[in-house]
Amino acid sequence: MITCHLRYVIDPYKLAEFEEYARLWIPIVNRMGGNHHGYFLPSEGANNIAVALFSFPSLAAYEDYRTRMAADPECQAAFDLDKRNRSIISYERSFMRPVLG
Repeated sequence: MITCHLRYVIDPYKLAEFEEYARLWIPIVNRMGGNHHGYFLPSEGANNIAVALFSFPSLAAYEDYRTRMAADPECQAAFDLDKRNRSIISYERSFMRPVLG
């Protein structure tokens, strides 16, 4: 299993817009073979950092998801939403492997 960790720098004045964007991705990732663990939005501390975590069975499965995203209408609609809202300033993507009990 591989877990994708996304760290977003967001516009703190557009938190509602980012949350709308985030809510679109959870069912998309799950529908496309991943397991979305959720988005984590600012609460205390920094007001412009958000995190998302989701897993795929393998890096190859994640890469297949990325390829299929390009042709998926729901994915394109989610990307278009943020192009209009501009709530994301930047993001970093890291891959991790879980240690489970």
